[in-house]
Amino acid sequence: MLSHAHEVFLEVAQRLSFTKASQALFISQSAVSKQVKALEEYYKTGLFERLGSSIQLTDAGLKLYQKLLQARQLQQELVQEMSELSTEFVPRQHLLIGASTTISLYVLPPVVAAYLRRHPGQQLSLKNRNSDNILRALLDHEIELGIIEGIHKVSNVTYTPLLTDEVVAVCAAGNPLEKRRLDVHDLLTTPLALREAGSGTLAVLEEALARKGIKLAALPVRVRLGGTEALKNFVRVDNCLAFLPRQAVLKELASGEFSEVLIRDFPLRREFNFIQRKGTENNAPYKDFLQFTRRYYSGKE
Repeated sequence: MLSHAHEVFLEVAQRLSFTKASQALFISQSAVSKQVKALEEYYKTGLFERLGSSIQLTDAGLKLYQKLLQARQLQQELVQEMSELSTEFVPRQHLLIGASTTISLYVLPPVVAAYLRRHPGQQLSLKNRNSDNILRALLDHEIELGIIEGIHKVSNVTYTPLLTDEVVAVCAAGNPLEKRRLDVHDLLTTPLALREAGSGTLAVLEEALARKGIKLAALPVRVRLGGTEALKNFVRVDNCLAFLPRQAVLKELASGEFSEVLIRDFPLRREFNFIQRKGTENNAPYKDFLQFTRRYYSGKE
């Protein structure tokens, strides 16, 4: 197994921040610095170059980072192979998974609960970020399996379909917009609240607008908010129109708290996809979770 010092180094190298590494590891920044210094003394070379308030890997640090990623992968493969050779060797597996906001909040909770009931010896960590950042976390080896909205056309990533979702325009009950049926060009004069750049929800809206010859920058956007729940809370107290995943507003639409605003000839659909680095698709625990999730939402679990 990798030493604690090497695990700390990996976290700093991935984030290029002692502060963010300490927050992720739930240890003090001084403890992070101490572990990195111990490695620098052991290898007799600097691993990070300090540039004012930022840091970057030295050539030696980059070499160590690359080798440790390989070692971590070998470690995971060894655990799996040993478990297959001996029925008595049952390691406690820790799945590192990431998902975009909509999926983390509204799609995964029931399936994760069902999966862990089926596999009580496993642990699971779930990172909740927007789709762009989940893809980045996968490429940086922070996670081994991701679920995002859409396909980002990255050559060294494998995409596996999970679900089709719909983005809908909504407003709070009592908003004058709830009684209207809009044309897409009405959006040019309708105050809007949207998700932040990098959000899959925003991306599907931008693509649909482009097909109508409308640029996102032309819309009267009142506010951009990071996160689905933040956007829902804003809609509750403002007269703007928001675009949100149907999965995220099912309860509010059913209770009458929100109203769906129909826009003629403007479908907003997107795919939820699993993402994996090419070459890791047969990593057994992650393959099992992927297949379990697909069966769960096909009604076979």
